[in-house]
Amino acid sequence: MARSVNATVYSPQLLSLKYASRPIKAVRRAAEILIALGTFVFKLVLDERNGQLDQNKRMRAKELRKVFTRLGPTFVKVGQGLSTRPDICPPEYLEELSELQDALPTFPDADAFSCIERELGRSLDSIYSSISPSPIAAASLGQVYKARLKYSGQVVAVKVQRPAIEESIGLDFYLIRGVGILINKYVDIITSDAVALIDEFARRVYQELNYVQEGKNARRFKKLYADKQDVLVPDIFWDYTSAKVLTMDWVDGVKLNEQEAIERQGLKLLDLVNTGIQCSLRQLLEYGYFHADPHPGNLLATPEGKLAFLDFGMMSETPEEARYAIIGHVVHMVNRDYEAMARDYYALDFLSPDIDVSPIVPALKSFFDDALNSTVSELNFKTIVDGLGAVLYQYPFTVPAYYALILRSLTVLEGLALYADPNFKVLAASYPYFAKRLLTDPNPYLRDALIELLFKDGKFRWNRLENLLVQGRKDRDFTTKDALQPVLKLLLGPDGEELRTLVVKEAIRVTEAIVLGTAIDTYNSIPVPMRTLIFNGNATGPFMMTGSEQESMLELRDRLFRIWSLLRSSENFDPALLQPILQVLQEPEARNLGGRVIGGITQRLAARLLQQLLRS
Repeated sequence: MARSVNATVYSPQLLSLKYASRPIKAVRRAAEILIALGTFVFKLVLDERNGQLDQNKRMRAKELRKVFTRLGPTFVKVGQGLSTRPDICPPEYLEELSELQDALPTFPDADAFSCIERELGRSLDSIYSSISPSPIAAASLGQVYKARLKYSGQVVAVKVQRPAIEESIGLDFYLIRGVGILINKYVDIITSDAVALIDEFARRVYQELNYVQEGKNARRFKKLYADKQDVLVPDIFWDYTSAKVLTMDWVDGVKLNEQEAIERQGLKLLDLVNTGIQCSLRQLLEYGYFHADPHPGNLLATPEGKLAFLDFGMMSETPEEARYAIIGHVVHMVNRDYEAMARDYYALDFLSPDIDVSPIVPALKSFFDDALNSTVSELNFKTIVDGLGAVLYQYPFTVPAYYALILRSLTVLEGLALYADPNFKVLAASYPYFAKRLLTDPNPYLRDALIELLFKDGKFRWNRLENLLVQGRKDRDFTTKDALQPVLKLLLGPDGEELRTLVVKEAIRVTEAIVLGTAIDTYNSIPVPMRTLIFNGNATGPFMMTGSEQESMLELRDRLFRIWSLLRSSENFDPALLQPILQVLQEPEARNLGGRVIGGITQRLAARLLQQLLRS
């Protein structure tokens, strides 16, 4: 930790003071950037005028990759960010810019070895019994060597920072921030705060320059998420780590975008991607601490079938309120409650509280009514991102940095999956997690979201509950016990009167369906001649109900039996799990609720019987 005391921290004020006194250096670098990017833009304009924009797209994408590489680490980071934004870049650009993750020029090995000795205060020979003579990989901010520790014989990865990188990155961000100030002042078409976005991006890049901070990020990430047997996070060797040198376990594996190599190991890419999606959902919505740079170079498939996460320089956090708001947003989307969806943008920090959301509702309705013609699980994540992007573009939204990083994380995983299966849908793979959280999380916001999902116009939607249970059981962490307890606590709590009224009505309807459904089955099991004889040729038998009414009642009863079967077949189900429920039902409020249900059932069945006698 002492070695990271002097690590560089991003400060716009300090950069301004530093480079304002060096105008010649700033002007020279600005000219270099303007010439490189200006030449590229000029070629695009010519292509458009000549009608060759689509024809030359691949060639221009390669040129842009080379331009970013020549301009140095800052623009390599910009290109890496763009490579995960299908909402901004065409596919040809995404593919070319993704090569920036690996195909970077290396710096001299002598400089790297000198940096290791200077940072750790020891000679190479005293630290390693062997170290690769050249780097195994080159990243935007450093390069990686494979070595064997002398004291233990363990094989490690040693990441060494590029020399004088703070100087080049600092000057670039000083210039880019100046452009952001001009955009905020003169470009009305861009509604987001350009300077704030640039500052957020620069802050994260500077955090990546502190390898001790990256080691701490890795340790925290491992503590939160490596409890799953299919996720691997390497250990950090703190005695051999400083602000510019990071030493961690060496991980043997194949990059997640090398499908053939993965399948040669007997592994399935989709299984690994699904592991990544489930882990990402836990990161984004459970603990809120997530890996913000999950490009293919940072995700490895190990020979044991685990998904290994690497490079913890760029991390981010989802605010707690936003975590619940995202899940609630999905519920509102399923319910097509566009007014509630629009209000969610306050909690998500997309809109300031003084903005009126009513004009946004028709735009959401127009997009999602078309998109939701298929089921939610069939929606493509990119379709939603593109559609919402069009809506956000028309209104005064400010997209928070954490949300942009969430989109980046999930679009990368979906892109990897689409290589293996063009029909893969991230939302379909995510839905079991959402179902489990709704059924088991005691958070009041999610409990309200669950009630909103299950009740409509005073009626309980049993088909929704059945679907949630079917999906929730696909999540390995789902248990019946967790699904039952929070609902009961809510139902019998002091604020549950409105819900109790709905539940009493539904319990009466359900009991009637079971009793009369069983009676209908019994009647249908009697041979036809005997039915005619017993009931004097009455076609409906003893039940004064239409065929559709009987069918509806039987359908409800059968759905209830299926739901009970789903609960019983849940992993770790034990009848003893019902004991806490029986204890809860001993409470006065529960006994009162039971009395109301029994009274309602008695009245309902008595009314049925009286109706039967009068019609007879």
